[in-house]
Amino acid sequence: MKQQNWDELIQPNRVHRHLYTKPEIFEQEMVNIFGQTWVYVAHESEVPNNNDFKTGYLGQRPIITVRDKDGVFRVLFNRCTHRGATVCRAEKGSAKVFTCPYHGWNFRNNGELAGVPWPKGYGESFNKDELGLGQVPRVESYRGFIFATLNEEAPSLEEHLGAAKELMDQWLDRYDGKRIILGNAHRMIYKGNWKLTYDNAADGYHVTFSHRSLLEMGGRMGENKDMTYFSANPDYGPMYVQYLGNGHTFIDQRPNYSETGEYWAQQRAQPGREVNEGNVRQKYGEEADALLDQAIGAQMNLNIFPNLLFIGNQVQVIQPHAVDRTELIWYSTAVEGLPEEINTLRMRSQEDFPAFGEPDDMTNFEECQRGLSISEVEWINTERGFGLSNQQSTNEQGVITGPVTDELYIRNYYKEWKRLMTSKVHSGAQH
Repeated sequence: MKQQNWDELIQPNRVHRHLYTKPEIFEQEMVNIFGQTWVYVAHESEVPNNNDFKTGYLGQRPIITVRDKDGVFRVLFNRCTHRGATVCRAEKGSAKVFTCPYHGWNFRNNGELAGVPWPKGYGESFNKDELGLGQVPRVESYRGFIFATLNEEAPSLEEHLGAAKELMDQWLDRYDGKRIILGNAHRMIYKGNWKLTYDNAADGYHVTFSHRSLLEMGGRMGENKDMTYFSANPDYGPMYVQYLGNGHTFIDQRPNYSETGEYWAQQRAQPGREVNEGNVRQKYGEEADALLDQAIGAQMNLNIFPNLLFIGNQVQVIQPHAVDRTELIWYSTAVEGLPEEINTLRMRSQEDFPAFGEPDDMTNFEECQRGLSISEVEWINTERGFGLSNQQSTNEQGVITGPVTDELYIRNYYKEWKRLMTSKVHSGAQH
């Protein structure tokens, strides 16, 4: 595409609608962002044993994330080197060999071409060693979360995570070293750009308005239930939003809670909750409050650029399909070693937001995309908190903190977006 002057489209307090509507910009994002930085691809609990695999995407590239026969994590391109068909069409499973359904070429799960039907039909120049599945050259895992990048010159995964790493640790360390297990995917699709989700992921401004019905439902259970702390002006409340660097953003709701048992006490009633809670209290006595808190999310929204979101107890993945089509994939989590009653309550609490809150958000995303089609109104305003330096602070790590309704996170993550979009592309596939 024509060389773009990004400074024309990304200004200190606004961004241009073309960032959400231009197919050419979306195509460049798939190369420069989803090809050049670390992208989340799978959790180790989804491929727990040697030869287990999961299919998905790296940007728009079909991939297979596999724990190969030797236990090595690999991300293979799901594309036969013969005529281009996908070689694996299952969502997940276990396989030592992937056989292309089109012409029967078969590949070991380390990517090597194992064989082809009727090999005498090929000439002497045919070299199996050069025709293995392409694979992403760098794959790293942090505490069970597997990332991949095509950029061989990218910093390490831990460097990329930066200040977000400590927050991931806090999210995981609630369970005293017990292992997180991801459930099956719950998939939703909306007609809008993928960045609308990322813009919203650290947005403490919209909650009172977009999720009014959800809040009112919680309010009927008592004024201290759920998110009713938004009833006052959140600009002056204890919650805050942060820009963590490298595109990562964060909302912290935890300042609303100080005592063991308060997470659990804030939640709405759920079918079977009282019976299960009673059983837990009878069985575990003084430990019950701490256990019940682990049935509830950590009240933090941590967003790892560009596609991984931690929302309460759940993991959400942003999957772009087109400039105006995005899939949101929700994963519930269980904790290995927690009492069965706690994981049961945990699962029930995770039915909540994807069913009742996310549809509010996706409706807004679609209506944003529809509104952004108006060519005569060019700009998206990101001005909330802009110029109010007395309401913001920056620590020694460069983490910027402001009121929970501040739009500082959008203004800053677009700096990383622009850096990647203007960087030299270092990419390739290994065989």
